[in-house]
Amino acid sequence: MAKIICIANQKGGVGKTTTAINLSTALAQLSKKTLLVDCDPQANATTGIGIDKPSVKKTLYHGLIGEVQIKDAIVPSGIKNLDVVPSRVELIGFEVEMMSDAGRELILKNFLAGLNGNYDYVVIDCPPSLSLLTLNAMAAADSILVPLQSEFYALEGLSQLMQTVKRIKQSLNPSLKITGILLTMFDKRTNLSFQVAEEAEKHFKDLVFATRIPRSVRLSEAPSFGESIFTYDAASVGAKCYMALAREVVAR
Repeated sequence: MAKIICIANQKGGVGKTTTAINLSTALAQLSKKTLLVDCDPQANATTGIGIDKPSVKKTLYHGLIGEVQIKDAIVPSGIKNLDVVPSRVELIGFEVEMMSDAGRELILKNFLAGLNGNYDYVVIDCPPSLSLLTLNAMAAADSILVPLQSEFYALEGLSQLMQTVKRIKQSLNPSLKITGILLTMFDKRTNLSFQVAEEAEKHFKDLVFATRIPRSVRLSEAPSFGESIFTYDAASVGAKCYMALAREVVAR
């Protein structure tokens, strides 16, 4: 059975999609058969991994509304061991169309059940909100990885997310756990980054990953070329950090 990890934080701009793309690629490089699921209507993970959205015939949307099975929505990424369930803007219609569906929070879980053990890891990139799509991702996942930007308001938003996780555990997914909190955009030159790290470790202890993702121009540039950091600049600090993160995830 695949281990399903959703990358979630209701705050935007914290590095969710960057983490989803590069963690997936790093796991694939560690010979783990990996599926990246783009669960965000903005579809940045789809374009960031190099998939041409207009050329895709079936997306996650078509799977969630029951038009296709998951095997028909998977496309190769061009990277060994890494496949993708792409997304497009029509995914935004899912929430409206499924609003009256009694089992609406479990649709993604049922969709992913069709994988039949073909993957070691499934990584889900969530929207920057606590929407029905995010709830579906949490209900389907074994664990949540939370990117935490190294800035002042980050911990405040994290407490809200933890309350949501608690409610999901009580109502939809009792086995859900937090695989870890990842400090992103970490700047060693500022005291603030170290203060956020210290506070996170004080409150969440061993849940905080030892790996910290630095603020990096190369990491920011890679998606605009439709590449992960490993194909864009494999020798960069960002690539080394995401590989270290992947090793931590596997170890956990």
